[in-house]
Amino acid sequence: MESSSVAITVDRVTQRFRVIHERPDSIRELFAKFFRHESRFHDFDAVKDVSFEIRAGEMVGIIGPNGSGKSTLLKIIAGIYRPTAGSVRLNGTIAPLIELGAGFHSELTGRENILLNGLLLGFSKREMQQREQKIVEFADIGDFIDAPVKQYSSGMYTRLAFAVATAVDPDILVLDEILAVGDAAFQMKCFEKMQQFRRSGKTILFVTHALQQVIDNCDRAILLQHGRMIGDGRPEAVIQTYGAQTGVELMELLNAAP
Repeated sequence: MESSSVAITVDRVTQRFRVIHERPDSIRELFAKFFRHESRFHDFDAVKDVSFEIRAGEMVGIIGPNGSGKSTLLKIIAGIYRPTAGSVRLNGTIAPLIELGAGFHSELTGRENILLNGLLLGFSKREMQQREQKIVEFADIGDFIDAPVKQYSSGMYTRLAFAVATAVDPDILVLDEILAVGDAAFQMKCFEKMQQFRRSGKTILFVTHALQQVIDNCDRAILLQHGRMIGDGRPEAVIQTYGAQTGVELMELLNAAP
């Protein structure tokens, strides 16, 4: 595969966290015990030696049970976590939608947060003002666009965050379950936008438990379990592997998904 056609390279990535067992009375006591090497802890690998490549223009769903490392892996790709081992290489700009409300200032209005998010993504004030109307129209939250975002529902957060992320026209769009809080009409609108992105050569990577969305929209699925990648391929085949690992039939998995 030519390097220019690869949007995301994940190369033997491991993410290790230290889990402390005791519950001290204060943060000060916790740090004191830690630096005196008195704390009881163990190391936990949330992601273990994961490698894959995603081509430019692919739409890939990451699936797996809770605690399998999906969100951790997305945060590594988005640059929120630095992996304990291994590396991630991106070919192009990235717009991550990892946590609901991330990047928003609760005291600022939706309109002001459009500008703030754009500046954080490296755009100028003028460039974001040129995109503002398109963002407002896509988010479709009415007069709330001029209200502080601390007054927003989770659905309003989702609408505005997705509108901003797609309006800045990234090469790579990364989503972590953020569409799960939107209503059905807005989810359909988002997936139509994502298909437009894919047709224009953009790359989309998203975590979801909605397995039918993966079948309907994705070129590939990646299956994680206990931090390891145990499946990578056509969505139907990978979801069948998921079912075999959990002892659940394919149709039961699809019907159980949100």
